[in-house]
Amino acid sequence: MLQLAQDPDADALLDRDPLALLIGMLLDQQFPMERAFAGPAGLARRLGVDRLDARALAEYDPEALAAVFTGPPALHRYPAAMAGRVQALAALLVDHYDGDAAGLWRDVPDGATLLRRIKALPGFGAQKAQIFVALLGKQRGVTPPGWREAAGAYGDDGSFRSVADVVDGASLVRVREFKQAAKAQKKAAATT
Repeated sequence: MLQLAQDPDADALLDRDPLALLIGMLLDQQFPMERAFAGPAGLARRLGVDRLDARALAEYDPEALAAVFTGPPALHRYPAAMAGRVQALAALLVDHYDGDAAGLWRDVPDGATLLRRIKALPGFGAQKAQIFVALLGKQRGVTPPGWREAAGAYGDDGSFRSVADVVDGASLVRVREFKQAAKAQKKAAATT
């Protein structure tokens, strides 16, 4: 079972609901990773559902969805903006994948195609798309030919670079240490 939110109920939703996992990845931006991946469970609870539905989210009144995200507590540091991104993501899934988030990666021919599909999602830049490809490959068994290459360094076996490498509390600590070291290195390089 996934352990991205570090909360059994939230992780269970991520494990069984591809849309929840995709939304968690979308929310993982300028916000603590565990809280981002707990966001879909909070959203489902507030909507009174066991599983998130792309069609329902796409059709939800935008102001009402922003209010759902705002809480309290807020589901993200920028709740209204993220509510809009989630709604745009849901609309794209409805338009291109019949509302099925797993349609993004089901029967994908190769890693390059998978990366291209994910990069086309609202809120998914190149780095976030590579991380999600790595997460799918390392923890969900989505391993089309070339997936590691498409994921870049995030696909490296035995690395602790991103959420793709978090499988328990200890690996979360190692990922945080890696990110802090990378940030310190980048800051030091900027001052020289």
